[in-house]
Amino acid sequence: MPKQLTEMRTIIIMRDLLKAMNDFEVKFEETYRISLNEAMILCTLKSAGEKLAASKLSKETNLSPSHTSKMLRILEEKQLIDRFLGVSDKRQMYFTLTPAGGARVAELEDDKIEIPSVLKPVFKAPAGRPAKRK
Repeated sequence: MPKQLTEMRTIIIMRDLLKAMNDFEVKFEETYRISLNEAMILCTLKSAGEKLAASKLSKETNLSPSHTSKMLRILEEKQLIDRFLGVSDKRQMYFTLTPAGGARVAELEDDKIEIPSVLKPVFKAPAGRPAKRK
């Protein structure tokens, strides 16, 4: 296949993937009333089972510290997380799920949204690895 056709095919596939991701995120936000980034923070807190510092949440979710801070503020406003001062270092803030936050994570586990067909191969692969192409 000529290089120009290969490049065009790649662009078309990327466009289709981005559209599918955008459509999924819109449905996700309509269904769960939170963004994917907010959901990542809630799920990280649930998995940890303990209070976590903002810096740890940022590392675990691969969100920038400033974006993590914004997501934490939004989740606090939605009363899905609680903020606590550190015991030994009063400058350190820690976060935990509220009962409402735990309930929202439980909702996420119901998988109410259909994964777009173009993205399904990604979900069949082991975590952290792309699915093998056929």
